[in-house]
Amino acid sequence: MSDILEQFKAIGEKALADLKQVSDPAGLEEFRVRYLSRKGEVTSLLGQLGALPKEIKPQAGKIANQVKNKVKKAFDELQTGLKKKEVEKADKPLFDVTLPGEPMRLGSSHVITQTTNELLEIFGRMGFDISYGPEIEDEFHNFVALNIDESHPARDPLDNFYIDDQTLLRSQTSTIQIRVMEKQKPPIRIVAPGRVFRPDSVDATHMYMFHQIEALVVDEDVSMIDLKTTIDQFIHAFYGPDTKWRFRPSFFPFTEPSGEVDLLLHDKKGNENWVEMGGCGMVDPNVFEIVGIDPEKYTGWAFGFGIERLAMRKYGITDIRLFTENDLRFLKQF
Repeated sequence: MSDILEQFKAIGEKALADLKQVSDPAGLEEFRVRYLSRKGEVTSLLGQLGALPKEIKPQAGKIANQVKNKVKKAFDELQTGLKKKEVEKADKPLFDVTLPGEPMRLGSSHVITQTTNELLEIFGRMGFDISYGPEIEDEFHNFVALNIDESHPARDPLDNFYIDDQTLLRSQTSTIQIRVMEKQKPPIRIVAPGRVFRPDSVDATHMYMFHQIEALVVDEDVSMIDLKTTIDQFIHAFYGPDTKWRFRPSFFPFTEPSGEVDLLLHDKKGNENWVEMGGCGMVDPNVFEIVGIDPEKYTGWAFGFGIERLAMRKYGITDIRLFTENDLRFLKQF
């Protein structure tokens, strides 16, 4: 049995001798795998104790632990020394933990999201609820219920993204107004933001996908005065108290009378220009009849503005394509 004890000691001596030949981290890792890994020669000494006679187990265990501890200690000392040498040879200086760190770059909401949230906050202060609707619509909600007959150019397949004969991507958020009036009886006071889709040719002022926000008020004795007052408060809250705007007569199938809202803007040269912002008007009685609201008892008004257009006028953005190009040089400004 003394041969086994001598064998244990020999393994330890050989391990220490091999360790002296190690001069770099790669060689140190090879040594660790050979001697100190789970199946290494030194580590496995303890696993052999179970097969030894009882009378020699204590002595063998003592020697095995001594060998393992001695080799492990020498390994750790060499590892520390090699790391120190690597640091001393490094081309760059040590990292100074006392220096202030680089601040993390914090993101922000997209300018369209910021504009939408600001609009909803303004209308929220006026007492409007928020309503949402599906982006995939049927012809009834997108056209029929809005008093748009089959001969109207707005229903041309070339001017809409049809999915099948009866289904399309909504071309206006007015569809949300219809859905609200179907489920909720007056009084109604809502704003409806969302994306809409039209196959326009892309240029500086047109995009095949953009955002709208619409408002709808239905109650007894609602008039154009209420519409004008609301738009006036909204424009002055969003653009500033000195902003000038005007009504201009227009036509929409779902409102009667109808109008356009124009904003007076100044270009970089100081010239004044009236710029169209969106449409509005009193809800057509035919629309009320379609959704089951008595047009003899109730009246209402609605308007719709393009959110991109509102943001472009407020921030002086000249190209609608910037909103979707994901250029950080543009987005970081907001």
